[in-house]
Amino acid sequence: MGEVQEMTPKLVFDPSSGAMNYACGVSGSGTNYDKIYEGDPQKKHVVFSNVPGCAGMVKARNYGAQAISLDSAIYFKEMWGFDKVPRHGVERNSYDMAIMTLVEQSLDGQPDLLCLAGYDLWIGDWMVKRYYPRILNVHPADARKYTGLGWIPTAKAILAEEKSVKSTVFFVDQSDDGGPILIQSASLPLSRWDDELREARRFAEKTGARTLKDFREAAQREGNNLYESLKVVSSSVQETLKVEGDWKIYPFAVHEFIAKGRVALDGRIVYIDGVQMPAEGWQVDQYGFADNIR
Repeated sequence: MGEVQEMTPKLVFDPSSGAMNYACGVSGSGTNYDKIYEGDPQKKHVVFSNVPGCAGMVKARNYGAQAISLDSAIYFKEMWGFDKVPRHGVERNSYDMAIMTLVEQSLDGQPDLLCLAGYDLWIGDWMVKRYYPRILNVHPADARKYTGLGWIPTAKAILAEEKSVKSTVFFVDQSDDGGPILIQSASLPLSRWDDELREARRFAEKTGARTLKDFREAAQREGNNLYESLKVVSSSVQETLKVEGDWKIYPFAVHEFIAKGRVALDGRIVYIDGVQMPAEGWQVDQYGFADNIR
């Protein structure tokens, strides 16, 4: 057998090569892009989208950024005859290749970092292989525990009797939001919503419904509207978490971590300032927004 060679952590971006640029993917309001842009308005970047008319693209143009779009619905319908966007395969990769060719042409090379900021397409295998680990995304929950979009991860956390929720910035790989975690936000106490959640919590306790599926089915059996009530409150929590979590940790991750050369990876192990992070990444609860962990 050959010798097993130890891997050396590799910087995600090395600032000795010059200033970092980035490409930001948007599909909707562009609020995450707003916060990333505001973190350093002078940093060279482009914005790309699969929804040409979305608000995020309007913001990019207003900021003077180059805005690149390729309508995914039209592309897959006209080019491949698909009514839905495929997750994998040659057809899926062809779209990513097309839009990223435009991105790379506008930057005169590959972007130093890709930020998915409300980009509503799962990226394909080709895109991950080409750019990993230079792809970031934000998840509205502890990504290790609660999957799903929008309000769903928060509702799962509530039913699991969590005392608080937090958001996660992670490196995008070929899994479903399961890439290495870079940073998690400060904990948002669910006690703020104790009054609104009282009935749903009592019902979950009475029925033993600790998953969304069980809770929905139990509510349907008893003919109450508690599932809808849980959705409304979870949406409120998620919106607050976006402001107090996502909008703080995403710009920090881009401009203070990656751009300054503070982050390295060795496989799935994340290092910040040369210190190995736990699986849950940098914890704002513990380290705040320090400029060095040492």
